[in-house]
Amino acid sequence: MKKAEQSEATRAALLEAARELFTERGYADTTTEDIVQRAGMTRGALYYHFRDKRGLFLTVVEDLNQFVAQTAVGAIRFAQGEQKGDLWTQTIRAGVEAYLDANTMDLAAQRITLIEAPAVLSWAENSELDKIYGLDPIRDVLQELTAAGLLAPQPLEALSHFVLSMLAQASVYIAHADDQVVARKEMSAFIYSFFDGLRVKN
Repeated sequence: MKKAEQSEATRAALLEAARELFTERGYADTTTEDIVQRAGMTRGALYYHFRDKRGLFLTVVEDLNQFVAQTAVGAIRFAQGEQKGDLWTQTIRAGVEAYLDANTMDLAAQRITLIEAPAVLSWAENSELDKIYGLDPIRDVLQELTAAGLLAPQPLEALSHFVLSMLAQASVYIAHADDQVVARKEMSAFIYSFFDGLRVKN
């Protein structure tokens, strides 16, 4: 194995171990020693690739945010390509369902991004992640719907923040519910009612 490939493999192993442990124990109860032991690596390897435990955590959070964003956008593009139903329904339902699935069915995303990240990372760090992996993709989709004449022109920056907050809080509510199936059904109904209220009526 080439040196670059070995370095990437080491980094990936540390990220995977950290993701598992942060999911199982949370940030505060996971030590760097726990991580390197789980990964089968040395402490030196961890500090070579990451500044410290917090830097490693930030990378894990960013990877998970990227996963959620790519899952939602990918689902929207697939649904649009299928061309089953109207563009509004394809876009909104595919995006919402994929976002909720990624955030509530994946235990790592559920624990790390919804619970641990807001407590561990600074407001600025969380805001930057929200912008790249939440606000920007949401704004792009809303702009598409506006251009298609399905969404009336309005301040998309404010609406993007509102939609992201709504979806994030919906995910937290579902993840903490005693009956997640019922919670998901109820919350999805509220979300679709909200979006239906924004749709241009012909």
